[in-house]
Amino acid sequence: MAEHDHYETLGVARDASQEDIKKAYRKLARKLHPDINPSEEAAEQFKLVTHAYDTLSDPERRRQYDMGGDSAQSFGFSDLFDTFFGGAAGGRRSGPRSRQARGQDALVHVELDLDEVMFGTHREVPVRTATRCPRCEGSCCEPGTSPVTCAACQGQGSVQRQVRSILGIVVTNEACHQCQGYGTIIESPCVECHGQGRVRDDVTIPVDIPAGVDTGMRIHLAGHGETGPGGGPNGDLYLELRVRHHNAFTRDGDDLHCQLDVSLPDAMLGTTTSIKALDGDVEVEIPAGIQSGEVLTIRQRGVTRLHSTERGNLEIHVQLVTPKKLDATSRELVEQLAARIKAPEPSLSEERQGLFSKFRSRFGGR
Repeated sequence: MAEHDHYETLGVARDASQEDIKKAYRKLARKLHPDINPSEEAAEQFKLVTHAYDTLSDPERRRQYDMGGDSAQSFGFSDLFDTFFGGAAGGRRSGPRSRQARGQDALVHVELDLDEVMFGTHREVPVRTATRCPRCEGSCCEPGTSPVTCAACQGQGSVQRQVRSILGIVVTNEACHQCQGYGTIIESPCVECHGQGRVRDDVTIPVDIPAGVDTGMRIHLAGHGETGPGGGPNGDLYLELRVRHHNAFTRDGDDLHCQLDVSLPDAMLGTTTSIKALDGDVEVEIPAGIQSGEVLTIRQRGVTRLHSTERGNLEIHVQLVTPKKLDATSRELVEQLAARIKAPEPSLSEERQGLFSKFRSRFGGR
């Protein structure tokens, strides 16, 4: 039996299936891989985990191990190096690296006016991004030329090296330093993109912004992000939205709120007026005797709900306006009116009286 029990190292039972062993290894590899956990302790543990997986994932070596055989001699350090240099979850990388890679995702901020949000809008969004090189069309080479096979690795992308270790002389596979693992060398890089296969450019992306969006929401445009190295596939583009402040209307969900100033005569007698809303004029009927602070609701004149044809409401908050100055004639007319109208004695409402009672109690009756 080896010094470290491979089943305990992977955290699986001795009768675990090959699929269970693979899942356990992948979980530990994601936790201990040097790219994720650079500590020396994690590196040593990663070696043990890889050693255990190499033994138990091979049916014949697992059988020998279960019978008490020492599998250390069959442990290939090339498997460990393959894992370090791009092998997925312990799998061996075959062949050279590809120059193509997926491009990065991009985030662009878009500002909208409130009236654009009501019914949605179309925008031509300018983006500074990486696009496929128009000269080499992503090949990274000058037109008329092609990459040549690397003489150092014969196009394999990796070379073998002998290493002396505690297990003796072992052979490892390393990424070729001459071609950086690509297997080919670009002798004539494109002069436009300097061998990158992509360039920075200003592009305009058309996008339909739906009604009902709000600040902080994002729109996902798949395939509109940056072009990848070597003319690789594009990443995704995300539009983060911000709705600008409006001077007359405020938004609460799908409802719009505004203030309407009403004169005392109109409030007393009632009237009909028109206000200019974001989507056109709205006729408002002000009933006689309306009080300051009352709210008039106009249904279906708010913002269109996201992914719906229904709309919120327009809430109109009434504010009575009292003239600051009166000429002699106007003052006389108001006095005559006051004499004919029995106005209630000025008093505090019960709610406000209760509030002031609390203040008096708190500050000792002052």
